[in-house]
Amino acid sequence: MFNSSNIHTVTEFSRKPADHIKRLRESKSPELLTVNGKAAVVVQDAQSYERMAALADYADSILTIRKALDEDGQSLKSFTDKFEAKHGIKR
Repeated sequence: MFNSSNIHTVTEFSRKPADHIKRLRESKSPELLTVNGKAAVVVQDAQSYERMAALADYADSILTIRKALDEDGQSLKSFTDKFEAKHGIKR
């Protein structure tokens, strides 16, 4: 995920923030900023962050559904198969 082209010091970032922001928007890849040679923060463009947050919400929803189905003694596949059959959904 991180390589030498997207690892920078906080000092580098603060000297030319516009260059970094342009690169972040174009590449859609995050940058790792370091302090004293150690990872400190990750920065990314807003669109990529929003997508990542939406995917995290989706994953959390799936985990919640699976937990509820497990507590009811059903697997997600079993539920999905029954739901699709009941509603005439074909994949």
